[in-house]
Amino acid sequence: MGWMAGAGAQAAASGVSGVEWLSRVAGDAAGGGIDDAINRVVEPVATALGGAIFSRACAGGAEGFAFGAACAPDQVGIPLIVAWLLVGGVVCTLYFRFINFRGFAQGFRLMRGHYAEAGSPGEVSHFQALTAAVSGTVGLGNIAGVALAITIGGPGAAFWMIVAGLLGMSTKFAECTLGVKYRQHNPDGTVSGGPMYYLSRGIGERNARLAGLGRGLALLFAACTMLGGIGAGAMFQANQAFAQFHKVTGGASGPMEGLGWLFGIGIATLAGLVVLGGITRIGRVTEKLIPAMIVLYLLGCAAVLVVHVEALPSAIGLIVSSAFSGEAAAGGVIGALIAGFQRAAFSNEAGLGSAPIAHSAVKTRHPATEGLVALWEPFIDTVIVCTATALMVVVTGAWKIEGMEGVAITSSAFATVFDWFPYVLTVAVFLFAFSTMLTWAYYGAKAATYLTGENRWVSNGYIVLYLGAAVVACTMDLAQLVNLSDGLIFLMAIPNLIGVYLLLPVVREEVDGYFAKLKSGEIRPTSG
Repeated sequence: MGWMAGAGAQAAASGVSGVEWLSRVAGDAAGGGIDDAINRVVEPVATALGGAIFSRACAGGAEGFAFGAACAPDQVGIPLIVAWLLVGGVVCTLYFRFINFRGFAQGFRLMRGHYAEAGSPGEVSHFQALTAAVSGTVGLGNIAGVALAITIGGPGAAFWMIVAGLLGMSTKFAECTLGVKYRQHNPDGTVSGGPMYYLSRGIGERNARLAGLGRGLALLFAACTMLGGIGAGAMFQANQAFAQFHKVTGGASGPMEGLGWLFGIGIATLAGLVVLGGITRIGRVTEKLIPAMIVLYLLGCAAVLVVHVEALPSAIGLIVSSAFSGEAAAGGVIGALIAGFQRAAFSNEAGLGSAPIAHSAVKTRHPATEGLVALWEPFIDTVIVCTATALMVVVTGAWKIEGMEGVAITSSAFATVFDWFPYVLTVAVFLFAFSTMLTWAYYGAKAATYLTGENRWVSNGYIVLYLGAAVVACTMDLAQLVNLSDGLIFLMAIPNLIGVYLLLPVVREEVDGYFAKLKSGEIRPTSG
């Protein structure tokens, strides 16, 4: 329905019928390809949604203070959706008395299986649930997005990125606790959970007058997850993985020229073998894949840092000092803060509500346990992986290279060690993209079955559509479709955080009750 509304708007502006307008688009695109036609149809919707979701609060300069899609050259601005996510992190951190720090160690013990209880309801272990969720957040943003943030906001952006990551830990705790609290146990033994369920069930249980609001928010969230996941989870990841592979194999003169479809079929087939097995199979794969791919990437970063070890102290000093000195590339200290906060928010997805869908499948009788385990997700994604990228980019000076951006900067940093080191990055890009595809396929399928009722045919049908989109993405430029997906994914944060705010007392009851049982000895370690 969304793309038809966009087509109708364009048609009205040109004074023709919707059908005639679409026919003209198709005809005009005959020489440019079907992707051009799709981009034309989707563009008005993507532009309208992106303009609303990523609207900025702009301050400074001659314009004073204003809201808009873009800020004046002499102004600094923060996307309102980023501010919305950061406020969520601050609120949760204060409300739960710095649970991101005081619950960190217990989360590690739970992740290690020290409190595993035989016969607990659920499908996967704490560690498997964590790695499944991490696979959805540790992606290309950790490689390309961090470099871009430093280019825009200067080295100080890395400092504020870490701060935002620490705040995001508290948001993850809250939403993942709620995900387990209000999950649904299906007759076939599977589990369905996530914001759809704590919005539709939790809000109504707390306040019957708000039950209708909760159901409406749940429907909005599920629709955004299902549709947004196809673009951001399948199409973007597959497209960028192929782009990097195409580049290192010789580009236009290499053997993969014109064979994007073959690469797409390959990555879609591999993903299908995993995701069609549900969260149990995803968990079994991610518990091995995620540690391996993160270690591989961190070893690559470590090698770069070792080679440039003499410059490491000054790089760290530059990151800290420029966070407060106003020497950022754009907007001074405020520019560094915004760039860092934005990268963290976009990377770890704290507040979007995606992670609770995976965490809800955990085997546990105590919802707060998975909230504590979830603390580690932004820590791994932002504080460890993103920081490693930032240090590498700053210590090599790659962020200063003109004419480069994103993954090219990171690749240049790798190349300072050995000429062949960018191939390590290529492997990392593939693994990061592949892992993200796995988890977002599961998220979208769960959203689809929430909308239609639990049905394996619906779930598998969505997954087939999802994987087909990944194949298409490797052969086409569907920039506007991906832009639309980005808007839909970040729209998820609005209903999700409304639900979190309304259910904060529920989360506090769960965590206080859990720690009380730990203190009394009612809950004891079962191993280690």
